[in-house]
Amino acid sequence: MHSLASPARFQRLSRRILPWASMLAAGLIGIGLVWALGFTPPDYQQGETVKVMYIHVPAAWMAMFCYSVMAVLSVSFLIWKHQLADLVARASAPIGACFTAVALITGSLWGKPIWGTYWEWDARLTSVLVLFFLYLGHMALSGAFDDRERGGRAAAILAVVGAINIPIIKFSVDWWNTLHQPASVIRMDGLAIHSSLLPPLLVMAVGFTAFYVAVLLVRINSEVAARRIEVLQRRQAAEAVPGVKHG
Repeated sequence: MHSLASPARFQRLSRRILPWASMLAAGLIGIGLVWALGFTPPDYQQGETVKVMYIHVPAAWMAMFCYSVMAVLSVSFLIWKHQLADLVARASAPIGACFTAVALITGSLWGKPIWGTYWEWDARLTSVLVLFFLYLGHMALSGAFDDRERGGRAAAILAVVGAINIPIIKFSVDWWNTLHQPASVIRMDGLAIHSSLLPPLLVMAVGFTAFYVAVLLVRINSEVAARRIEVLQRRQAAEAVPGVKHG
């Protein structure tokens, strides 16, 4: 992290990574969708509706992954005041919120034919909804202060405190016997999914991760550019006031 503290160094690195991440995301998601929709068998109980899984599960994984990244970086920002950590956390929040929204929507669409309802205040569904509100709260707090530093600290504290929701989401189906089925991909005792369904699911998961990296880099570079413009505007405003010294 410290080696990337220089915005110029980070931008040089991101320019190299961005094209590869974008191509990887497009390629893997395209391959994964064709593979999943065209060449995987229907589930013996759920039929073709099981194919919602190929969007829902990677989106749910990424929703938790993005928040975990934010929480770790927020700790770094609160302790070492690392500006890049704050930038990445801010840039991750809207992406994580979108992944969470996709997981909630596809979960509802999947739940209707399987459970007979779009929504239930079940432990897993409720904790994922809380995650969505945590993302919204982070975005609101980070932009709620005129002082960017104060906004960053408030949002970072929320991210760290809210991280307790991640294990709750993960283990909610084990801790509480509710509507949502137990872990149905990977369990402590091994795989819980048929081997023919797993490879395209993993391809989609890697594709979603590459998509996250690509969008994250675009958002960080946009934020760096916005901050430079803000600094220039302040400098110009200071120069316009007679008697005000500026660096």
